[in-house]
Amino acid sequence: MTEQTYNINDIVQMKKAHPCGENRWRIIRLGMDIRIKCEGCGHSVLIPRRRFESKMKKVLERAEEE
Repeated sequence: MTEQTYNINDIVQMKKAHPCGENRWRIIRLGMDIRIKCEGCGHSVLIPRRRFESKMKKVLERAEEE
């Protein structure tokens, strides 16, 4: 099992860009499924964790921890 390298409110880059042209996504929900929100147009997508982990390229910005 891979170790989680992302948290809620992190900005991640996916392998494919969103149709609006943006490739930056904010993680807004973690669980069995992960909800990510496009930073360009605001569209949110709910995808299974396994699919998210295979499609994520890298973490661009980490959320500030409180």
